Amino acid sequence: MSLKLGAYTACLHDHPLEDVLDILKTNGLTSVEVNTGGFLPAPHCPVDELLSSAEAREEYLETFASRGMELTGLNCNGNPLNPLPGTGPKHADDLRRTIELAGLLGIRNVVTMSGTPGSDPGAKYPSWVVNPWDGVYMDVLDYQWGVATGFWTDIDALAREHDVRVAIEMHPHNLVFSPVTLTKLVELTGSTNLGAEMDPSHLMWQGMDVAACIRHLGPLVFHAAAKDATLCPGVDIRGVLDTSFERVPADTPGKVPTGIGYWCNSWPPDPAWKFVAVGTGHDTTYWTEFLTALAETDPDMAVNIEHEDAARSQLDGLALAAENLHAAAANL
Repeated sequence: MSLKLGAYTACLHDHPLEDVLDILKTNGLTSVEVNTGGFLPAPHCPVDELLSSAEAREEYLETFASRGMELTGLNCNGNPLNPLPGTGPKHADDLRRTIELAGLLGIRNVVTMSGTPGSDPGAKYPSWVVNPWDGVYMDVLDYQWGVATGFWTDIDALAREHDVRVAIEMHPHNLVFSPVTLTKLVELTGSTNLGAEMDPSHLMWQGMDVAACIRHLGPLVFHAAAKDATLCPGVDIRGVLDTSFERVPADTPGKVPTGIGYWCNSWPPDPAWKFVAVGTGHDTTYWTEFLTALAETDPDMAVNIEHEDAARSQLDGLALAAENLHAAAANL
């Protein structure tokens, strides 16, 4: 088994890169994914400097290599199709710059989201359609897929030019949130360099069979996250599409940023579902099957822990996730 086990460093955003790599190494992890823009700033990747200097790129990669670590992905999750003029164009530019940087660094995979346009050409805000039984929502989807097809056809060409693969996280509130919608985007664009980042957590709470999703997509799975989720008792009356979130002031201690000026809203106290540390929502057998399905697709795939368990600290949650992921990998 040669799957590359590692972590996405956003959960350690307040630690210097060198310290982050030492923390990952202590937990037996060798694969690293860093943020480069989109919803989040890029504390572990000086994008401008790296784009402009071959010497800086060489030194940056040596920071990883000297510790026996490998940079396996650049993460630029955002909404590049957002109609807000201060958001969509910036996220799209961040993505293009990330693809260029990945090519210069020799990094094969860029992780991002498909994005969600507005409902029509005059819309101010993005609009996510999940149940288009009413015909008007089919009209919305037709418009949105047209926008997405044009944008992602261009991104696919850019990725091909730089010998980079774009791995799209199938994330609700995006046009692409399932294997079916991921395949639809690939088919509409005729892409060669668009595929999936297999983050199982969002598929879990939607009720999907994650191993079946991996095998359904096959070679379209480029990259993976190790992130767990669990349904909670609140699902009995809320359902998984619950909207009972609350605004939280930006200066609240512990508030989670999703970007400069943007923060996660607060889950209800009895949520329908929540993110948990790897191995605490689903057992070792489940995670072994997850890794087995990934290895069938690509035995060298990077699988990076994404720690978002609000009940555990950065270090404790990451350590627990690493321990459980290693236990699952030992069964392969």
